[in-house]
Amino acid sequence: MATILNVRNVNKTYQSAGKVLSVLENINFEIEAGSTVSIVGPSGSGKTTLLGLCAGLDRCTSGHIELNNINLDSLSEDKRAQVRNQYVGFIFQNFQLLPTLTALENVMVPLELRGEKNIRNKSIELLEKVGLSNRGHHYPAQLSGGEQQRVSLARAFSNSPRILFADEPTGNLDAETGEKIQKLLFELNRDAGTTLVLVTHDLELASKTQRIIRLKGGQVISDELTHQALSINS
Repeated sequence: MATILNVRNVNKTYQSAGKVLSVLENINFEIEAGSTVSIVGPSGSGKTTLLGLCAGLDRCTSGHIELNNINLDSLSEDKRAQVRNQYVGFIFQNFQLLPTLTALENVMVPLELRGEKNIRNKSIELLEKVGLSNRGHHYPAQLSGGEQQRVSLARAFSNSPRILFADEPTGNLDAETGEKIQKLLFELNRDAGTTLVLVTHDLELASKTQRIIRLKGGQVISDELTHQALSINS
């Protein structure tokens, strides 16, 4: 199977109060297209920093990251934004919806940026898929947390991404709502054939992916297949 994400010898440091703070150290892994992967670890282990680097939201201090065979390190900010818009979907813990746009308009934004046609109908279809066909005219403040995350799911899949990055997608939701969002996320991902990279501290959620990469102190301490992957391959 083709590799969609290749992380090689990646380091990330910051200058803080005249000292060099190392956040990630010598990170190496590849992710196959169509697979589901969790990145887990305690707070401060570098999970969200690593996700941002892999998605082209930030640059590594040294090393290389290739997304869909494109070397992100050599690209300008504008070119990296183009790559994200073309190949990447995002889901965030705090939803990141635009408060002045309706649910439908939030889903339409990535399609508008790509210059696609018939975007209104496509966005309505996506809201139907996440069970919000009757809430498209509502603004984020008028929606519950679970509904806002459903809108962000619809938005994430609107540009048919090759890879979807989800940062604690159920972190701000109660257990019952979180369970529904998890189920919906995996269903949409399976139907679209998207690669899913999930950052979470929830080991139960992580176990639903095919592979778990564990970070501690900015380093990969284990990289293992889960029962999900083993059952698929057996």
